[in-house]
Amino acid sequence: MQKEVDMVVIGITGGIGSGKSTILDYFRKLELFCVVEADKLAHGLMQPGEKAYHEIVKIFGTGILDETGTIDRAKLGAVVYADPEALAKLNAIVHPAVKEYIIRDIEIHRNGNTRFYVIEAALLIEDGYRAICDELWYIFTDQEERIRRLVAGRGGSREKWERVIANQSPESYYRANCDVVIDNGKDVDHMKDQVKKALQRF
Repeated sequence: MQKEVDMVVIGITGGIGSGKSTILDYFRKLELFCVVEADKLAHGLMQPGEKAYHEIVKIFGTGILDETGTIDRAKLGAVVYADPEALAKLNAIVHPAVKEYIIRDIEIHRNGNTRFYVIEAALLIEDGYRAICDELWYIFTDQEERIRRLVAGRGGSREKWERVIANQSPESYYRANCDVVIDNGKDVDHMKDQVKKALQRF
C-alpha cells in the first residue's frame, strides 16, 4: 500500500544465498538512497570505545580480545556458537544497540535529502523492525540456486549449506510477514525490473 511519507524506510530480508547483497549494491548506485547493513553496523558498534564493546567485555571477559584490545570475532564466535545461552546474551547486547543506532540515523536522514532508507538484517522480522519500516521486502531465491551460489562463492559442501538453510526461517514465514517479494533467482535485469516496479509505487 502506498504511503504518503517524505522518506520511505524499507527493510530487506531473506535467507542465506538469496542475493541480498546484489540488491543492496544496486540500491547504492541509485540517487537519494541510504543503505544500512545491520551486520556491518554491529561490527562497528563492537569496536573499542563503543557502549556494546564495554558490555561484551564485561560479560565475556578479556579472553575474547586480541593484542590490541579489539574484540576478536573468531574468539567470541567460538564462545557463543557453542553455547546458546551465551549467544542469547550477546544478541541481547548487540541487537538493541544496532536498532537504537538505526532509529537515530533514520531521523537524521529524514531531515536531509534521502528518499529511500534501506535496512538489511537477517533477523529483520524477528527483531521487530516492522515497527520502524514502511515496508518489508523478502528477497526470494529457490533453494537449489541458493546452494549453487553458496558452494561456488563460499566453498563447502552441498550438505553443509543444506543444514544452514534448514536452520533458518522457511519461505512461508518470510512471505507471511513481508509486503513485497522480489524474485532474485534469475538474472540481474529481472531483479532490477521488479525493484523498479516496487519503487514506482512511491
